[in-house]
Amino acid sequence: MVFRLIILIAMCIFPLQGMCGIYGYVDESGVFHFTNIKPANNKKYRVIVPDSPKPALGFYAKTVNTDQYDSLIKQHSFNHGVDPTLVKAVMKAESNFNSQAVSPKGAQGLMQLMPDTARHMRVYDPFDPDDNIRGGTKYLRLLDDTFQGNLELILAAYNAGPNRVKEHNMNVPPFEETRNFIKRVKHFYNKLKNTHEG
Repeated sequence: MVFRLIILIAMCIFPLQGMCGIYGYVDESGVFHFTNIKPANNKKYRVIVPDSPKPALGFYAKTVNTDQYDSLIKQHSFNHGVDPTLVKAVMKAESNFNSQAVSPKGAQGLMQLMPDTARHMRVYDPFDPDDNIRGGTKYLRLLDDTFQGNLELILAAYNAGPNRVKEHNMNVPPFEETRNFIKRVKHFYNKLKNTHEG
């Protein structure tokens, strides 16, 4: 009965990923954790819903609407004094505009906010685009103030956490994931800038 309930919850969380694998585990506090991204070397997760060997063509062929959140991005970027192109580039790198995305580490929503970060930014529903973009933009503003506009440090802190940047003497931590994240965001940022200017 419990296992069936877990499957039902997982399918509700990932309604569009019905043809993808869903993985999950229950922590020491009895909290369920789910992700639609196959965890790498994480023995806590077990397969809740396996990958389909014949995925639905419609799901994978679906084109991502990269402009669907532009009005929310502009609104919250203006409110917090953040470059809207940067917000959109972070969103592209983090979730590829999937509002229901969950990472193996537990980051959630469009801007992949960790639960603690979401709470500090007063995000009540990380899967609600408006709430998530507001919280992510507010967090970028905080990091911008903390690292005095240094884009690489802002992005490093967004990915690895501000304390990790401080622990490395205000330098980008030597983590491959973090360095790749910075490169991806800057690539998307420049691409978006060129598109708008063109």
